[in-house]
Amino acid sequence: MDINTIHPTDTEVELVLHGRFDAHETEAFRAEVDTEMASGHHHLRVNLAAVEFVDSSALAELVRGMKRCRELGGDLILVQPSDPVRVILELTKLMSAFEIV
Repeated sequence: MDINTIHPTDTEVELVLHGRFDAHETEAFRAEVDTEMASGHHHLRVNLAAVEFVDSSALAELVRGMKRCRELGGDLILVQPSDPVRVILELTKLMSAFEIV
């Protein structure tokens, strides 16, 4: 999985993910989220348009990131989840947990 980071404002960041988001990629995602949070970016947008697969560990990292953002007064928004990601979010009932645009 590739992660491209975009900083549209001083407090916002968009992480654009490409490829498979699974147990092998969660450490890189967690490190990127933690780095951005430590830098004061508490409003995260995670673009999932180019993600072809997610597993339970990836979903757990998204939930973890959402909780961390909320603890700091921010939010984590999922952007354009691909069809495979949307199906998993629906099956796990996480569609209602996240703001999705």
